[in-house]
Amino acid sequence: MHGLVNRALQRFLVDTYGQNVWDDVRLEARLTIENFESMLLYPDHMTMDTIKAASRVLQRDRASVLEDLGTFLLSSQGLEALRRLLRLGGDSFYEFLISLDDLSGRAKLAMPDLDMPELTFVQIGESSFAVDVNWTFPGAGYVFLGALRALADDYGALAIIEADEASGGKERITIELFDADFASGRSFSLAEQLQ
Repeated sequence: MHGLVNRALQRFLVDTYGQNVWDDVRLEARLTIENFESMLLYPDHMTMDTIKAASRVLQRDRASVLEDLGTFLLSSQGLEALRRLLRLGGDSFYEFLISLDDLSGRAKLAMPDLDMPELTFVQIGESSFAVDVNWTFPGAGYVFLGALRALADDYGALAIIEADEASGGKERITIELFDADFASGRSFSLAEQLQ
């Protein structure tokens, strides 16, 4: 697994729950390192062991930990670059959704060695959609569930977004979009704001 994924998981745990929780997770997962490095590659089992350990330490189910990670990735002030990358998908939440098929390609432009899930957008009805998440990382659908909920809020859209059971290696997220312009949403600029 790319270190960027592992580092994001570590940052989520430290920023949300504190350094002591991260230390407990490291011990529970039997990690021999103190911190994940963003540009290194790690064996997949280290990521899985860290997620299982976080679930045990936090006494929460794996799905909710992963969903909160997805929300964190899109709402944390220190991760604005990821938000900007995703917001390139369109001016509205609907435009963003239909651009999800291209997300992996956009991410590869920024980080060629980053293994990204295959996302497939499916229009079910006039305002009903699904996103199929196909990746070797089980639970990635829950990360995208949290991220999509955060993005709907970011765009100001009123939507119900839920995870469906996985089948055939794919995880499905369903979206019922009630109002794409329900609220004003967060301001967005492609350029970074200089302080």
